[in-house]
Amino acid sequence: MELKSIPLEIPEGGNIILGQTHFIKSVEDLYEALVNTVPQMKFGVAFNEASGPCLTRVDGNDDALTTLAARNATAVGAGHIFVIAMREGYPINVLGRIKDVPEVCSIFCATANPVTVIVAEDEQGRGVLGVIDGVPPKSVETAEDAARRRDFLRKIGYKR
Repeated sequence: MELKSIPLEIPEGGNIILGQTHFIKSVEDLYEALVNTVPQMKFGVAFNEASGPCLTRVDGNDDALTTLAARNATAVGAGHIFVIAMREGYPINVLGRIKDVPEVCSIFCATANPVTVIVAEDEQGRGVLGVIDGVPPKSVETAEDAARRRDFLRKIGYKR
């Protein structure tokens, strides 16, 4: 078995969601979950089949983001994973709906940070072991840091 480190491309001003699912209709169901939750959001979805023709299936409402999602899914190369590249919305807005898609098994990450996917490869194929999302913490927050966090969440409308 060989371990690989695959960096994902993050869309400028956007986010990536990486997850695992298990059925060919995933790409259409993920599309519907996204567009029905945040209609103005721009996104692309890519899903790697693990049997049959083993294609990377794609859908989305933005060609550049769809191409980016497909490029990321193909780079990871593991069966049954999906990648969503998105702008004009945030993962917090759609993760609940994505998790409610019946064929979704798990979410590895939802981030705007630099992210690296750790992949194991053997003679059968590839599987995602996990992700490295962002950078390590530098220290524990102070009271001033906590106040800035609380203020920021209220400024962007996520807390009252």
